[in-house]
Amino acid sequence: MDILFATPLAAVVEEAKDYVNGLDTVWVLLGAILVFWMQPGFALVEAGLTQSKNTANILMKNFVDFMFGTVLFWIMGFSIMYGDGNGFIGWEGFGFIGSDSNVPAECTFMFQTVFAATAATIVSGAMAERTKFSMYVVFSVLISAFIYPIEGHWSWGGGWLSEMGFHDFAGSTVVHLCGGAIALAGAIVLGPRVGKYGKDGKSRAIPGHNLLICALGVFCLWVGWFGFNPASTVAATGYANAVSMSHVFVTTNMAAATGAIAAMFYTWIVDGKPSLSMLCNGVLAGLVGITAGCDCVSIGSAALIGVIASVLMCMSVSFIDKVCKIDDPVGAVSVHGVGGIAGTILTGVFCDPSIDGVEASIGTQALGALAVGVFAFVCGMILFTVIKHTHGLRCDRIIEEEGLDIYEHGEACYN
Repeated sequence: MDILFATPLAAVVEEAKDYVNGLDTVWVLLGAILVFWMQPGFALVEAGLTQSKNTANILMKNFVDFMFGTVLFWIMGFSIMYGDGNGFIGWEGFGFIGSDSNVPAECTFMFQTVFAATAATIVSGAMAERTKFSMYVVFSVLISAFIYPIEGHWSWGGGWLSEMGFHDFAGSTVVHLCGGAIALAGAIVLGPRVGKYGKDGKSRAIPGHNLLICALGVFCLWVGWFGFNPASTVAATGYANAVSMSHVFVTTNMAAATGAIAAMFYTWIVDGKPSLSMLCNGVLAGLVGITAGCDCVSIGSAALIGVIASVLMCMSVSFIDKVCKIDDPVGAVSVHGVGGIAGTILTGVFCDPSIDGVEASIGTQALGALAVGVFAFVCGMILFTVIKHTHGLRCDRIIEEEGLDIYEHGEACYN
């Protein structure tokens, strides 16, 4: 005790700060690990919902997203997103990784890197089974290096949307709507898979080869979302942060559960049988929907957001497939695009300032979703159209019919 009181107060305070910063850092890095765990989740979902002859290609694409995304986001993406600049774009030079705050700069950089990889991965599903692998590498790099960082700067880097009061806690718009809008552009430019639509124009089902691994992937994503949302508090110490983390955990889980329930009953009523594949997408739609407002809506509101996002997703899947004649093999546009829009706007509807001090208006939320969605879609259309008319975006018909695994990679996932 005498030794304790003999220690200068300044030294005690400094030691306490180190202790607090250490716990915050561990929490954020744990969150980064959980978000990284979403990469195998996305790979399993996409592989399970598509044909076995393209599984190796799909797994390769998911590796590409994180491999090249990591390097390009370090070289320039993080600087564009978080560097000082103007309301539209930031810049602090190549290799910029920020500065220390309550956690080290490298901790923040790693956490944001896994988010950037997620945005690129979303696009893969909508363009599955017919895209040249070489061109996939090209546009995956450009998404991580330019498109995602620019629109991310608007909301999270101090850009014009953040100045207007736009609230997107963990990325319903910044990550998911961005990826969904680019995915829509890609699916439009590519066109449908061979045999997807008959001569009469009617949609034909092309079943996925393994719902088991699809369901396992959804469980991986559900777990990963507990890093995606709660770790976005970027702090774990202090009672206020503990309350915020706990609340985000509960709202995230609630929206996923109600999203699954809504999709199950929707397909049961509309199609006559409860669909496992649509239930899986219902989980994801609920998670995407709650991501924007998980910190500032009540548990009951989170349940409603999950239901609304899931039902809109189910309706969107049918509309995009049967009315628009756009082939999205895994429903990525509906889950991430429609779910992201719904969740962002519903944050303005259900936001409760008494929970976390956040105020979000419906108008500002709608404007933010519109701005990011249009920007990402236009960038995607330009990018994919240029690739289509230069090197070519789509693989040859014979490759598509026999499978990308052998032709593009020289090996099959299943022998």
